Amino acid sequence: MLANPLALIAEITHRCPLHCVYCSNPLELAAASSELKTEDWRCVFAEAAKMGILHLHLTGGEPLARTDLEELIASAHQARLYTNLITSGVGLSRERLARLVQAGLDHIQLSFQDSHPDRADWIAGTKSHAHKVELAGWIREHRIAFTANLVVHRQNLDDLEATLKFLETLRPDRIEIAHTQYYGWALENRAALMPTAAQLEKALAVVAAAEVRLKGSVRIDSVVPDYHAQFPKACMGGWGRRLMLINPAGQALPCHAAGVIPGLVFDNVKERSLQSIWNESAAFQKFRSESWMQEPCRTCERRTEDFGGCRCQAFLLAGDAAATDPVCSLSPRHDSVLRTVCQAPEDIVSPGSPAKSWKYRPNPGRG
Repeated sequence: MLANPLALIAEITHRCPLHCVYCSNPLELAAASSELKTEDWRCVFAEAAKMGILHLHLTGGEPLARTDLEELIASAHQARLYTNLITSGVGLSRERLARLVQAGLDHIQLSFQDSHPDRADWIAGTKSHAHKVELAGWIREHRIAFTANLVVHRQNLDDLEATLKFLETLRPDRIEIAHTQYYGWALENRAALMPTAAQLEKALAVVAAAEVRLKGSVRIDSVVPDYHAQFPKACMGGWGRRLMLINPAGQALPCHAAGVIPGLVFDNVKERSLQSIWNESAAFQKFRSESWMQEPCRTCERRTEDFGGCRCQAFLLAGDAAATDPVCSLSPRHDSVLRTVCQAPEDIVSPGSPAKSWKYRPNPGRG
């Protein structure tokens, strides 16, 4: 029997005040009326702790949209889970931050879009940058871990050096540089978000220099984006191997994008225990072994490292969730990824240009 998961990702809501065009959440979001109640989440956290899960990531949407967030954090703290809040910070007052910390919050991850206020607000689809900067100062008033998250793509990679220096001034413990993942709205807007090879090469040099400069003071985590890598990553540590995600309505998924794969049925925590879902759920079992693998994965020496890559990406790019992830250089469908990466850049520029604009499908969000 597989070991129990190390972390639980709790998508406590899909409501969000931002309209980020790189959002990788499902296009069809869970309605507020379908969200698990406070008591449901309390039971989930208690079960998670009983299973030996160590980390709880509270995410969304925007977790701050839940008026019971303090209660949820207190419940997780009582269950002795290390609690991490992943947030845009929009709507978080100094007073509420203090209440969240008092309730037992251990770690906060605050998202940023750029160093320049106008560009940051343009990417987020709302005016939020100034508040994030102020909030970062409030966070440093408390003894909790602080990570500054930066999602990067073609629209902000040229500013990466300036943005990293800006983030340094906020005194985070860690900076996470997350390349856009092409699911949900990000996939819809992929042509406008995909970085060029030249951008990526420069970005790698910028990150390497920052790692040297900040060694011993700020940890930097960054991974080469899938489409530009030679081999795929073990997405989420492997399908149903290390993590469990609960969506706002209570469905348990191996990852946040798993719903795109047709034919999978996701058990609900209101009907089954976490332990039974982890051990017996057909959705979690689907891609755990190697029996589903096709060539070249089936006989590849890397199959126990990357498990064939991302199953959702395989479905979205190849139409077959059991296929080798097309981002892998060994995939028979890899040419389609190379064509996407090598596309001539679209005629898009930063905001403020009188002649041109970024053509994209706007994310309506759900406030």
